[in-house]
Amino acid sequence: MTKVLIVYATDYGNTKKMAEAVASGVTSVPGAEAELKFAEDVTEDDVVASNAVIVGSPVHMGSPDWRVKKFIDQVCGPLWVKDSLIGKVGAVFSTGGGYGNAGGGVELTMLVLLNNFAELGMVIVPLPKITPGYPLGGLQWGPYGRSAGEHMEQTGVTEPMLEAAKHHGANVARVAAALAGKELFAK
Repeated sequence: MTKVLIVYATDYGNTKKMAEAVASGVTSVPGAEAELKFAEDVTEDDVVASNAVIVGSPVHMGSPDWRVKKFIDQVCGPLWVKDSLIGKVGAVFSTGGGYGNAGGGVELTMLVLLNNFAELGMVIVPLPKITPGYPLGGLQWGPYGRSAGEHMEQTGVTEPMLEAAKHHGANVARVAAALAGKELFAK
């Protein structure tokens, strides 16, 4: 069984909807299971027991949510010291409602998280532009959900955004299954 841990924080429910779409993509892959957890509830054991970790965050002032950053610092930091995540699969998604077509800060938020995954020695799964839903809900770093209109009115995430998230989850599950049990990096 390929286990994919989906870690997220949410403010208005949009990141939760994206996380659920990612999970539905994971479970569409035979032999894959998804575990959704709020960032503040994740333990080191949860992360170590997974084949892949997908982190989703709303944008807060152009950066990841503080709860996601706390997860990275307090849960992943000690695992970095132990080299526990080297070779595991990692991916990200984000939601934002700020100015800019994607919602101000989603790209920066995803890049910050991917930088953390690179530091942890994880194999990063991108979101190819051929992914269904990509034109309205994707960047090469991962899917995003713009949750507000151009006048900052709350609109929520759309079906194309959720479709990109679902396919991202399936992609991550397939990559994790292909890499499970393999020694990828020199020691």
